[in-house]
Amino acid sequence: MTPRSPRPDRPTTTSPPQSPRASTTAGAGAGARARAWAELLRLPALFTVPGDALAGAATTGTRPNPRTLLAIASSLCLYEAGMALNDWADQTEDALERPHRPLPSGRIRPAAALAAAGALTATGLALAARAGRPALAVAAPLAATVWAYDLALKRTPAGPAAMATARGLDLLLGATATGGSARPALPTVLTLATHTLAVTTVSRNETRGGSPLAPLAALITTGTLAWRLTRTPGASGEAPSRHPAADALRTVLAAAFVTTSGRPLLHAALNPSPPLTQRAVGGGIRAMIPLQAALAARSGALASALLTAALAPAARRFARKVSVT
Repeated sequence: MTPRSPRPDRPTTTSPPQSPRASTTAGAGAGARARAWAELLRLPALFTVPGDALAGAATTGTRPNPRTLLAIASSLCLYEAGMALNDWADQTEDALERPHRPLPSGRIRPAAALAAAGALTATGLALAARAGRPALAVAAPLAATVWAYDLALKRTPAGPAAMATARGLDLLLGATATGGSARPALPTVLTLATHTLAVTTVSRNETRGGSPLAPLAALITTGTLAWRLTRTPGASGEAPSRHPAADALRTVLAAAFVTTSGRPLLHAALNPSPPLTQRAVGGGIRAMIPLQAALAARSGALASALLTAALAPAARRFARKVSVT
C-alpha cells in the first residue's frame, strides 16, 4: 500500500515528535527482524565457508590473490542462498517440528526468503564470473547442486552425497579461481567431502533422534580423516609441505578437528536423542574450520592455515547466540 496524501481542502499538520517509547519499540522491531534473518541464514555457519576457498587455493602452490577473495565472496553468497532456500523448502515440516523457526513463526515471509535465495545465487555467480571462466565453470554446478539439494534431493538417499558434492565444489572454486586448475585439489576435495557426507548423514535424524549407527559411522570417519591428516604429506596425493612449522600446525589442527567433531558424535552414538544429535551436527559443522586449516597446512600454506583457524573462536562464540543447525 502507498501512503495516503493529505486532502487538499484540509491543512496539513506536522506529526508530533516520536516519543522515546516509540523509538525504543522501533529499535526493538528492527533488532527482532535482524535476529530473524540471522536465524534464517544461520550466520555463525558463515565462518566455516572461507576456509574452503583458502584450502583450495593452498593446493595450487600459489598465494591467495584478489581472485581468491572473489571466490570467497561467491562462496558466502551461494552458501547463504542455500540456507534461505532450505527454510523455504522446509516450511511445512518446520511448522510441525520447529515452529520457532523464522518462516513458520511468521517473522519472515516465505516470499522474502525465496527472493533472498535468488538474489544471493545471482550475486554469487556474478562474483565467480569476475574471478574468471574457470571459477564460473565451478560456481554454476555448485549453485545448481545447492538448489537441487534443497528442492528435490534433501530427503532422498542422494541427499548426503549432494551436500558433500556442494562442499567439494566450493573448495574447487577457490582452487580454480586462484590457479585455474582443479586437478591438484582433488585429494583435498575428497577429504572435505567425506567429512561433509558423514555430518549430513547424521543430520537427517537431528529432529527425531534414532539409531546410533550414523553418529558411530561419522565418529569412525572423523578418526580416519584425522589419522590421514597426520601422515607424511604427499603420501596420499597432496602436494608435500616444505615447512616444518606447517607440519606441526597440521598435527595440532587435526587434534582440534577430532575434539570438535568426535566428542559430540561419541555422545550421540551413546544416546542418539534429538538434542545430542543436534549437538553432534553442530560440532561437525564447526569442525570444518580446523579441518580446512589442517588441509591448508598440509599443502604448506601456513598463513592460510592460521587465518582459517582464527575463525574458530568467532564461530563458537556466535553459535551460542544463533544455532548453526
